[in-house]
Amino acid sequence: MESLLLHVCCGPCSTVPTKLLAAQGAPFAAFFENSNINSAQEFNRRLETFTSFAASQHIPLIQAPYQPQLWEAAIKPHAGIFPLIKGDPLYNDKLRRKQARCRSCYAMRFTQLAAQAATLGYGRISTTLSISPYQHTNIIAQELKAAAGHYGVVDAFVDYRFGYQESVASSRELSMYRQNYCGCRFSLEEAQLERNAHKAQRLAQKGSAHGK
Repeated sequence: MESLLLHVCCGPCSTVPTKLLAAQGAPFAAFFENSNINSAQEFNRRLETFTSFAASQHIPLIQAPYQPQLWEAAIKPHAGIFPLIKGDPLYNDKLRRKQARCRSCYAMRFTQLAAQAATLGYGRISTTLSISPYQHTNIIAQELKAAAGHYGVVDAFVDYRFGYQESVASSRELSMYRQNYCGCRFSLEEAQLERNAHKAQRLAQKGSAHGK
């Protein structure tokens, strides 16, 4: 089996994919390309978490430079804050716009992944992003395939969502830093707005139940 370059988004999401790849016995390395992250401080915290984990598992790590300006340029046509809140009459429109923004983000990062793989002689590429139920899995698969085809490497996409709960448990056992948003400045605000809305909805439902 050809060697694989695995795009990693963070330590927690990497626990299950790297475990499964190691069990397969094929050589692989991790590629940390996350210029979408909203600040250098947050970027370094996630990088340090994964670096420590990679060292403990003897996983070779290739670190891409932190270039938020390139990410900003890539997503500029679709920039915006699109919280997805149950009952919002604009939910579907916001979902469509958010997916377009995320697609641009995936495409940028996977392009760098595929280019690096082709340059260094890795025959396959994949990503840990698909483990999160909060990501757009189908779009991830589409953009990984497009990047692989452009650079002549093999698309080795795996839908890792089946391992999400295991990844949560593993990361907690390892005392990893766990972030509560995807990474970009938009997702940070969206996550907070969604949490606030869900809290308000729960309180309203609780108040309604007590009023009966």
